[in-house]
Amino acid sequence: MVAAGRSAVDKRNLKNFIVLIIVALLIVAAFLLIANRGSKRDESPLARTAVEEVLDRDLSRNYPATPKEVVKFYSEITRCFYGEEYTDDQLVALADQSRMLFDDELRANQTDEQYLMNLRTVIENYKEEKRSISSFSVASASDVDYHDFKGDRWARLIAIYTIKTNHAFNTSKEEYLLRKDAQGHWKIFGWRVIEEAAIE
Repeated sequence: MVAAGRSAVDKRNLKNFIVLIIVALLIVAAFLLIANRGSKRDESPLARTAVEEVLDRDLSRNYPATPKEVVKFYSEITRCFYGEEYTDDQLVALADQSRMLFDDELRANQTDEQYLMNLRTVIENYKEEKRSISSFSVASASDVDYHDFKGDRWARLIAIYTIKTNHAFNTSKEEYLLRKDAQGHWKIFGWRVIEEAAIE
């Protein structure tokens, strides 16, 4: 009778022990799964470059909605041209992205090939002079000047670029003119430098 009772207790203890091991393994597995998800989430933003972020934007589906957003995105592309590392294929793709922001009249001034050739020359000059665009700011939405002219809707706004040359910094203040196209998209018609100054 005692042996049978002891055997029943041993079996119960063995079952409890096995259940505890299974629960412990499940807890460890759950912990490892959560830890792996967290580390993948942390790694992915670090792996993406500014160039990749610009090129990931599909302008046919996600075109900037306002003149400010158009100039901001164009400025992000410009900063990539003159301050980021990229492959030749990425340069061509960046050039295509920037041309998609241009008004038809501005695009008509150069073929895609001419634009790319001129762009390569300017980028090479920047590299030789050790220049890069370190930052930029675009006028607030309330500072955009809207007007109508000859049946078209126009917008004018200012962007300021901080340009690093060796260890010196300068600012370039540029005025952009945009026109709304038939699809309701704001397109860059042109721009001009209105002020350059050294940062003291």
